[in-house]
Amino acid sequence: MDEVLYRLMNWADIEAIVYSEHDNPHEVLGAHVTDAGILVQTFIPTAKQIVVKVQKDEKKYTMECMDKEGFFAVLIPGKKVVPYTLLATYDNDTTEEIIDPYTFEPVIDALDINRFSHGIHYSIYEKLGAHVIKNNKVQGVLFAVWAPNAIRVSVVGDFNNWDGRRHPMRKLLDSGIFELFIPGIELGELYKYELKIKGGLVTLKADPYANQAELRPNTAAIVSDINGFRWNDAQWLKDRAAYRYETKPVSIYEVHLGSWKKPLDEEKLFFNYRELAPMLAEYVKDMGYTHIELLPIMEHPYDGSWGYQVTGYYAPTARYGTPEDFMYFMDYMHQQGIGVILDWVPAHFPRDGFGLANFDGTCLYEHKDPRQGEHPHWGTLIYNYGRPQVSNFLIANALFWVDKYHADGIRMDAVASMLYLDYGKNDGEWVANIYGGNENLEAVELLKHLNSVFKKRKDGALLIAEESTSWPMVTEKVEENGLGFDLKWNMGWMNDFINYMKCDPLFRKGRHGELTFSLIYAYSEKFILVFSHDEVVHGKGSMLNKMPGILEHKFANLRLAYGYMMTHPGKKLLFMGQDFAQPMEWNENQGLHWELLDDTNHSKMNDYVRDLNKLYRQYPALSQMDYDADGFEWISCMDADHSVIVFTRKSEKPEDTLLIVCNFTPIAYQSFFIGVPFHGKYKEIFNSDSTLYGGEGNINPRQKQSKEKRADGREESLSINVPPLGISVFTCTPIAKAEKEKIKKVKTIKEDAKKEDAKKEDTKKEDTKKENTKKENTIKENTKKENTKKENTKKENTKKEKI
Repeated sequence: MDEVLYRLMNWADIEAIVYSEHDNPHEVLGAHVTDAGILVQTFIPTAKQIVVKVQKDEKKYTMECMDKEGFFAVLIPGKKVVPYTLLATYDNDTTEEIIDPYTFEPVIDALDINRFSHGIHYSIYEKLGAHVIKNNKVQGVLFAVWAPNAIRVSVVGDFNNWDGRRHPMRKLLDSGIFELFIPGIELGELYKYELKIKGGLVTLKADPYANQAELRPNTAAIVSDINGFRWNDAQWLKDRAAYRYETKPVSIYEVHLGSWKKPLDEEKLFFNYRELAPMLAEYVKDMGYTHIELLPIMEHPYDGSWGYQVTGYYAPTARYGTPEDFMYFMDYMHQQGIGVILDWVPAHFPRDGFGLANFDGTCLYEHKDPRQGEHPHWGTLIYNYGRPQVSNFLIANALFWVDKYHADGIRMDAVASMLYLDYGKNDGEWVANIYGGNENLEAVELLKHLNSVFKKRKDGALLIAEESTSWPMVTEKVEENGLGFDLKWNMGWMNDFINYMKCDPLFRKGRHGELTFSLIYAYSEKFILVFSHDEVVHGKGSMLNKMPGILEHKFANLRLAYGYMMTHPGKKLLFMGQDFAQPMEWNENQGLHWELLDDTNHSKMNDYVRDLNKLYRQYPALSQMDYDADGFEWISCMDADHSVIVFTRKSEKPEDTLLIVCNFTPIAYQSFFIGVPFHGKYKEIFNSDSTLYGGEGNINPRQKQSKEKRADGREESLSINVPPLGISVFTCTPIAKAEKEKIKKVKTIKEDAKKEDAKKEDTKKEDTKKENTKKENTIKENTKKENTKKENTKKENTKKEKI
């Protein structure tokens, strides 16, 4: 062994390298300038010979084996490091030429580290994870992961025989970030991180920032490049930024991609994203929905979680294809004029050993105290939102799906479980905040932070909260101490209304408050009305089978329920399969029962929902003032005995006003008087009892004009047919006051003329009567005289005869 070389060896560092415990291998490995020349050291287990080849002149220098485990070193003449490669011959006599990964400077700089450590590196996904880059003109992959408490982190994969000794990573100062640029790694390579944690244990972890992952049950990440897709939705994104969703129709079709449709080939479990795109877009456009909302498509190990137990937050699930396939899906939807909202799960994560749980041997992403870090009901772990790097992971992830996949909105799951420290827990199972309350202050800060960042982008992407409590100001601006969400699911309306609809109509009058209560708080938040996937699983029954009565009444009830939702203030969401009244509960392992559309009842229900969407999108009054109390007015909300409600929806134009009548009993009412908002003409434009939809045909075919007859506290009223278990929608055309006076004057003139004609007719009749009486009297007088004359003549004749 060369004596000079021997003296340059730092045996403690070499031992740390050999035993895989060095957190900064670049200090030892690679090329380093010394007084004696350029010291090149490498550690390649199973190599029996390694030669350094200088690229400039192709001179070769055979390295000496300093440790039998595979540590080699050599001194090269010179005072400056020059590019070189390693020619490694292995114990199986194969040879490989390697660009030494330990000759490259760090890619992640101090600014990146500083921003990440403060939780404000909103594009951290461009740094952490696996990224194909050119480093000093060399093509390769930059691997980076945050694992501050690990003793050592290595990249492992097929490219190094999954041997954690071969590619240990460099820890960047005290940031906790480990980084390594490996030349020559190709797209499609599988990889994981091998971590040596305290106690000497070794564990394999999937990359939290991976852009692609294997299909379950395999769990490795895949090296991918998601920056090469050619998007064609620039006009859509431009229009989206200018779109005022508050005043426009938003009708969302909630979809689970894996069970929307199943391939006929039983060996093929799922359609690809590219196959799903045209099929789904065609259906959504035909039905008139404005958006789809996808149950979580982030990578997850368990099908039965529906995607709500995420392990790969930055990777679309491999069940349906590659990241580029999903980009195609998103791009196709936008080209078809359909918005896409992604379900997102920042509230909890699963305990799977390859995932985030106990990531670096410590509770890194979660709380250590189970009272803070565990969801007892779901068996999952709760994020430590107060840790800047954890909040950065989540905030950047939401932005990632908007930036990289052009998502039009993020629907945030289980927000209530984030806001309350005692959510789903009993006394003694949770820890109060610093003020002794049950509010999760760190989660509140995270939500405000995320929403404020989203708003500054001004790109039209929405943040939607599934928040099931009365937490105040969820959709109020962050600057006004709100949480800052754009929209909130109206869980209260959903629960109350479904309970009401499940009740036998005979007893609904006793639960009338459940029908009308939502309007008391309807304008406290910007709500979406939802009939979601959660309502048609776990024994709750489908929407159709929640409805009481015989089959005919079930369908009528369901039409009424959908009609009330569509005319109630707020945006709309309906889960797949419910728009053709699938009677079975949703099952993620089966496709929807599309064959039901061959049945008249189900096809007519499908037609009904299609026409409801058309009605909703056609008439501004149903959406323009969703979040303005002036856009709604009760006409009748107290008629519990009839279970009939009447209300109006308005836009900024009075002539756009719609009158809505709902009857929640199976009794049809004829000539039923309802109050109206103003004098005008009323035309029925929609009726759920139409025979087109499977109803009985109790409709109002002719336009009606209101009359000055009091009803429901109104001066004017209409007499209409009220359909059983049905909803009627009328357009309202106001008649101006001057026109009303004119009509009244004309009416008066007509009535006066009629009276005059009647008077003349009476006078004529009287004169005729008098004339007839006179004639009769004359005739009587003449007859009397004639009779008298005859009598006198008779007497005279008698007298003559006697003589």
